[in-house]
Amino acid sequence: MKLRTKTLEKQLPQLRSQEPVDDPMVRAHFFDPTGPANWYITEGSPEGDDFVMFGLCDMGLGFPELGYASMNELQSVKTRLGLGVERDLYWTPKPLSEIKRSDACTCPYPGMDGAS
Repeated sequence: MKLRTKTLEKQLPQLRSQEPVDDPMVRAHFFDPTGPANWYITEGSPEGDDFVMFGLCDMGLGFPELGYASMNELQSVKTRLGLGVERDLYWTPKPLSEIKRSDACTCPYPGMDGAS
């Protein structure tokens, strides 16, 4: 599956442009089809031959975090059964707070799930 597309690049706001936004929109979702890892992407920009993205990275280990993800690195990952990371073709953009509150996110810490 092609993870990086021109359409995706156009849909994502530039890196750091969402910093003043309290609840940015998650515009793309990547996942491990054989495991619990998910990347919920809010923004991204080309950097050299790579496309660097920012969002909620949840490896399914109980401590999701906001951080950067490299498209080149996602494309190089081989999961169990030799499959690669996939892009959710049916993703509908939604606020980051909705992801943090959902069962899709393994958020064990107070405040991380949007609750006090």
